[in-house]
Amino acid sequence: MSQDSNGRDGDSAPPDITMVIDQKSSFPPVARLGALRPFHWLAMGWRDFRAEPMAGLFYGICFALMGGILKLVLANAPQYLSALTCGFLLIGPLLALGLYDISRRIENLRSGMYNSVFSMRGRWSNIGTFAVVLAVIMMIWARASLVIFALFYNKGMPTMEGFLAKLFSLDNAEFLFVYLCVGFIFASLVFAISWVSIPMMLDRDTDAITSMIISIVALTVNIPLTMIWGLIIVASVVFGFMTWNIGFMITMPVIGHATWHAYRDVVGPSDHRH
Repeated sequence: MSQDSNGRDGDSAPPDITMVIDQKSSFPPVARLGALRPFHWLAMGWRDFRAEPMAGLFYGICFALMGGILKLVLANAPQYLSALTCGFLLIGPLLALGLYDISRRIENLRSGMYNSVFSMRGRWSNIGTFAVVLAVIMMIWARASLVIFALFYNKGMPTMEGFLAKLFSLDNAEFLFVYLCVGFIFASLVFAISWVSIPMMLDRDTDAITSMIISIVALTVNIPLTMIWGLIIVASVVFGFMTWNIGFMITMPVIGHATWHAYRDVVGPSDHRH
């Protein structure tokens, strides 16, 4: 693999970026970045949010409403609510597609929230395939969640009040450990295949399988960075739920915009970009 120090458009790349896949291969070059790079993405995401605040708030409100509807509809079914709450992390990258398109438009000196809503237009097959993969993972996770509940609550499912009361008690430590471990496996899988793949499909119309492979490769060469980025995303989701979903109105647009900049940093230039 060649070590390429050239940045985008011929500029010198920041010193913490190294290309690790040969630019002459059929795959675009993938960069190895410094572990603290996610904080730069957050700054860029905040900049994009401020540039198009109404568009960002529109998507943020959609995230907040989705979280509120989940709580309202499944208020008496904690086994489903917890599964779908964790599923928020699983399907979030797909729901943020419009935010990626807004950042792309800002980058290209264009604007328009209306067009971002239809950003999947012309890419239904690729993004649709990825959506099916996420849906399958989501269904398997939901089933696994129910099995874990059944194993630890074999005398009947708890009420929401009872579940929340025991959630962080020492008596429930085994349940929490198993639930978090299994949830971590599913979340890690989705993160690995999606953290740069969806922006890549949007930007270059790359097929779903190739995009997921490149996303996994990018993760394996940026493990410290992706651990920090993953923790930031989880913290944003937890903050959103702890603020009665109000926090989603700001955190999710910023994370969505930042994800676009993550993709632009990690995946090198291509002659076939749209």
